[in-house]
Amino acid sequence: MDASALKALQAPLKDRYRRDPDAALVTLRADGDLDGTGVACRVRTASALAEAGLHPATGGDGSQLCSGDMLLEALVACAGVTLRAVATNMDLAVGGTVHAEGDLDFRGTLGVDRDAPVGFREIRLTFDLDTPAGPDQIATLMKLTERYCVVLQTLVRTPETTVAVRTGAGA
Repeated sequence: MDASALKALQAPLKDRYRRDPDAALVTLRADGDLDGTGVACRVRTASALAEAGLHPATGGDGSQLCSGDMLLEALVACAGVTLRAVATNMDLAVGGTVHAEGDLDFRGTLGVDRDAPVGFREIRLTFDLDTPAGPDQIATLMKLTERYCVVLQTLVRTPETTVAVRTGAGA
């Protein structure tokens, strides 16, 4: 896809959202099934059924997806798609790879040490780019990629999150 095709695809959406800001508010959903075997949760993706389970550092055997890995994978996917969209709009040829890694202290997750955090202590996102673009173009590319990457901005800005439970007839 080139810049003109991407702009043509997005122009009517942008126009609609300018005229009707409420139309831009979309609720994304994910659903999981707790009726699997073992300590697992089956999550429906757009094209498959993914089964998440315990990471080997918490007793898993490595045969199921780890939610922490899935978070990093979502970050890589979003950052990669965003970078490609920005590069397309800038008419930049860009290839390469995107990497994410994060540090977890499983003492927190397993309740071994109450002072150990539960969750990632640090996440590092790295782009290894193959591009003829100059330093200023790369700086702009990265600035815009960071700005428009939904998953990255969600992690950086930590949205208000609520937890609810329903039982019986309401479940």
